[in-house]
Amino acid sequence: MSLDAESPARPVSTAATAGLARVRRGSLAVLVLVVVEYGIGMYVNLYVAVPRGDHGRSVGSAITNGPAMLSIHVVIGLLLGLGALGVLAQAVIIRHLGAIASSAAGLFALAFATATGASFTSSGHPADSMGMSVLTGVGLLCYAANLYLLPTPRIP
Repeated sequence: MSLDAESPARPVSTAATAGLARVRRGSLAVLVLVVVEYGIGMYVNLYVAVPRGDHGRSVGSAITNGPAMLSIHVVIGLLLGLGALGVLAQAVIIRHLGAIASSAAGLFALAFATATGASFTSSGHPADSMGMSVLTGVGLLCYAANLYLLPTPRIP
């Protein structure tokens, strides 16, 4: 494929390769962050007591007034949501249907894990904790699927 010397556009194959690389790197970053978040969440569930006065409060209250590990868990979860949204956007840009489907499923799983986590912080019901764990596992599988589905880019 030839390009005009004046054109700032890259060849299609280079742009597509760069897009694949971005989605793979983003998926790996989200995957690692999910594992870290999962570990912190288990620690919070087992060893951190949420004060009764904080039950039913907002996410902002959990960050500012909650125990330190709970605050860290919430902040990483919010960053994880932004990362998952970014991976979905990149998958849409490169128009890879498998990556779009698994990224969307991963984003929804993590969003619902966040909702059940907030419910667990408010109520303390074990079913909410279980839902948060299972949905986090689903998100983990979705981003692992991205790494499997997307071909390894060959950057010249």
